[in-house]
Amino acid sequence: MIEVVGVAAQGLASLTPEARAVLDGAEVVLGGARHLEMLDQRPGRELIPWPSPLRANLPAVLAMVAGRRIVVLASGDPLVSGVGATLVDLLGPDAVTIRPAVSSVSLARAEMRWGAEDSDVITLVGRRFDRLRRDLSPRARLIFLTHGDDAPARIATLLTEEGYGASRLTVLGDLGTPAQSRTEGIARSWDHGAVPRLHLVCVECIADAGSTSRSLTPGLDDAAFDNDGQLTKRIVRAAALAHLAPQPGDVMWDLGAGAGSVGIEFARRHPRIRVHAVERDPQRAARIRRNADRLGVPTLEVVVASAGDASGILPPPDAVFIGGGASGSLIRAAWSVLRPGGRMVVHGVTVETEMTLLAAYRLHGGVVSRIAVEDLEPIGSFTGWKPSRTITQWAATKPRPHPIPETEPETT
Repeated sequence: MIEVVGVAAQGLASLTPEARAVLDGAEVVLGGARHLEMLDQRPGRELIPWPSPLRANLPAVLAMVAGRRIVVLASGDPLVSGVGATLVDLLGPDAVTIRPAVSSVSLARAEMRWGAEDSDVITLVGRRFDRLRRDLSPRARLIFLTHGDDAPARIATLLTEEGYGASRLTVLGDLGTPAQSRTEGIARSWDHGAVPRLHLVCVECIADAGSTSRSLTPGLDDAAFDNDGQLTKRIVRAAALAHLAPQPGDVMWDLGAGAGSVGIEFARRHPRIRVHAVERDPQRAARIRRNADRLGVPTLEVVVASAGDASGILPPPDAVFIGGGASGSLIRAAWSVLRPGGRMVVHGVTVETEMTLLAAYRLHGGVVSRIAVEDLEPIGSFTGWKPSRTITQWAATKPRPHPIPETEPETT
């Protein structure tokens, strides 16, 4: 059993008697340099700093000290973007005990007078700052866990780029200590220098006049995506996403992704969704990467490969979208690895693809629809309807296996 002890900003004085007793009985203490410096050297207790990179090297460190009484020191609540979650993920919940202190997030909310139900926490620690673009909306209250002295300036720059230059930033440093500080400013005019090493950033989002906010509802404007014409258009994209039904924790494949619009909108539904956009053309793959970053889903993985290679290199999906070039073999391969309860949507514009989708429908069920969209456009001094190519859409959900009934015990 590994004991993970949260330490508040004021140091070891914040520990409860129970947590202090656990720490005093440790044979091995793991932690960051700041926490280990709080401890004195004593016989029978080894102090080990975190390896770098942490997650890749942590199993080897734990194997080296296996069988000894191990305590891990962490900041505040170890399960708020902390090492506690990493240890549980690596070792399982039964191998770890968590003893949290008050988190920096709780202290920040108290300082800002923000309720937990009225504000959202976003971690940028070890992550791309483009992540914050997804969560911007008028009147949103966001608490950013950050890294680096330049984090507030980078956040202010991104806010301004996204049309939120009027937003109010509050940088809270060294929370819970006598050195606690508070620095305030407006995003577009942020010019404050270095901030305390231990800090977080609170943002009250205010949209600039004339700016347009992006909704999380499927169907972003086509202009939101840089593309070369290989783009699933807005109304058709919204219909596909309705059948794909994104859910937190889903793994999604976007095969033959083109501009990546369907996969990107799928990923925008929730931060824990993981999307793999497969595109064999390197230029289009680079375009997908730029689109994903600009629209706030930098975790989307772009795979430069043919769609047919996906089943051999990607984790099993909960949702699959094939936007073009569908073949019977590709559908069979993707369906075979689709998890039970998973959803598949395939689009076609040719008669040959329609025949393939009809065969898939007869085999797996689901629904087949034809989607025809016409947009009003000028015709000289008049206006008229311009039709787009009609899309044939097949959508199906893979059945979950029926549970095997338990055998009734024999009676005598």
